[in-house]
Amino acid sequence: MTVETAESPLKELLEPLEPDQLLMLEEAPLANRMPLLAQFRRESEPDTLKKLAENTGLPVLEEFELPEDAPDHIPLRLMHEYQCLPVTNGSDDAERINLVTLWPPEPQMDEWIFAVSGREPVWHLGLARTITNMITQRFGVGADSLSESDIATEDSGRAEEAEEDENAALIRFVNEVIAKAVSDRATDIHFEPLKDSLQIRYRIDGELVPIRVPDNLIRYQGAIISRLKIMAKLNISEKRRPQDGRIVYRGQGTELDIRISTMPTMYGESVSLRLLNQKNQPLSMEELGMLKTDQTRIRRVLDLPYGIVLVTGPTGSGKSTSLTAFIRQINSPGRRIITVEDPVEYEVEGVNQTQVHTEIGFSFASALRHILRQDPDVIMVGEIRDAETADIAIRAALTGHLVLSTLHTNDAPGALTRLIDMEVEPFLVASAVEMILAQRLVRRLCPKCARPGNYSEQYLRECLHALSLEPTPDDLGATILEAVGCDDCRSLGYRGRVGLFEILRVDDSIHELIVQKRSAREIRAEALNHGMTTLQRSGWNQARLGRTTLNEIMRYSHIEDTDEA
Repeated sequence: MTVETAESPLKELLEPLEPDQLLMLEEAPLANRMPLLAQFRRESEPDTLKKLAENTGLPVLEEFELPEDAPDHIPLRLMHEYQCLPVTNGSDDAERINLVTLWPPEPQMDEWIFAVSGREPVWHLGLARTITNMITQRFGVGADSLSESDIATEDSGRAEEAEEDENAALIRFVNEVIAKAVSDRATDIHFEPLKDSLQIRYRIDGELVPIRVPDNLIRYQGAIISRLKIMAKLNISEKRRPQDGRIVYRGQGTELDIRISTMPTMYGESVSLRLLNQKNQPLSMEELGMLKTDQTRIRRVLDLPYGIVLVTGPTGSGKSTSLTAFIRQINSPGRRIITVEDPVEYEVEGVNQTQVHTEIGFSFASALRHILRQDPDVIMVGEIRDAETADIAIRAALTGHLVLSTLHTNDAPGALTRLIDMEVEPFLVASAVEMILAQRLVRRLCPKCARPGNYSEQYLRECLHALSLEPTPDDLGATILEAVGCDDCRSLGYRGRVGLFEILRVDDSIHELIVQKRSAREIRAEALNHGMTTLQRSGWNQARLGRTTLNEIMRYSHIEDTDEA
């Protein structure tokens, strides 16, 4: 499909675009053209759709329904390829068929639709996300690729051609699953063999979301797993042991570094894919959802010439994203910044970034030793995993370097006792650590469909009590939004995530408690006396600002006290 410019109904819309933008639009998959055009024109998709309709004379369908026997009207392959759907809107008859699509149809689309249906197509325009979501939810990802009618069988007497067709269909199916995950902003894909089916789930905004797949997928389970292992250059004959690998995937104008892990289970091999888009722009502190007061406190510490700043939290809580935001904040021509990560998730211009390779002995500890010989001003260590890394990081901070790193602890005070538990001397911990930031990620409300919730004062009191917070008149009178669901957020009510932050500044009183090897509980009590904002209070503040819901912050209403020391 081409994007025409000269004497085209789209001419008025496309004229303001730069040549490179026109080329990107030309090469983009059909499902991405409308969002891309709206982005280039710096306007919303509904506004672009309206202008597209005015220029082409095609009516817009804001709402539509599919006939129950939709695949009998046109094949799944055409629905996916042309991103169009038969609809019940209008008056279908023996000579005409009503369809909705997301981009003005070309003559060949008319020809194909007429050829397969025997009826003249009557076209309407609709929002891209509505149409693509309906195709996926109604017929599943890759349903067209594994359609029995599109794969030859050996009964035809052409076994060799049948095998080639099936291989091509499997390759197309796997690519479509990955492409759909990218468009849905998924961070992980899980292929999970069950007794009678192969389940595929995406992790979107931290939550696992099952995706609809073809009913006949179990038949191709082994071939799909083998295809993934071939892409990662793994041993396809080894099915008894776990394997790890890497896939470089290019598609939809995106280059992904995919980490693959296989695990034998009762009904076959379970495969997990971690999608790392290195072209993603790292977020700023504002985009993470930090309040202005928190940003000011963090910036004061980042301006120090030496010391350690630690970010703590469980796996998947956004620790690396926060560290990258801090690096962006302090990055300047006058500062030499070196990072060692596993893996490098975001590229930051002007920063020297390296990746650990434990298989050749290049660990965090060994990398840190070499970094200290590179004359750095700022060092970012992806994670302090052992006593050796902790000791080197502490001593680097005491010898004039600003060190940023992460730890796996439940809260901010627990990081101090964890370092002491790693056999770092308490007086070194107290002298080196400047700030600890504990964080969690909760789902951000979709701005398109969120609405005020009908919460009673008594219910708000109970929620605040569960969060260990003392209610104030402002709290009880706050308007708290709730999730609804729309096409923009896949009917989930949430889109993206926002951070909850607990910031502990190591002042003189905390310093004394560390030297005395006091427990994390005692350190926490002292920090609260000095105004530390807890994760619970941070969550409540985000709910009051309309960024998330009570249900989300209640998931983190209980943070275990850590008492390692």
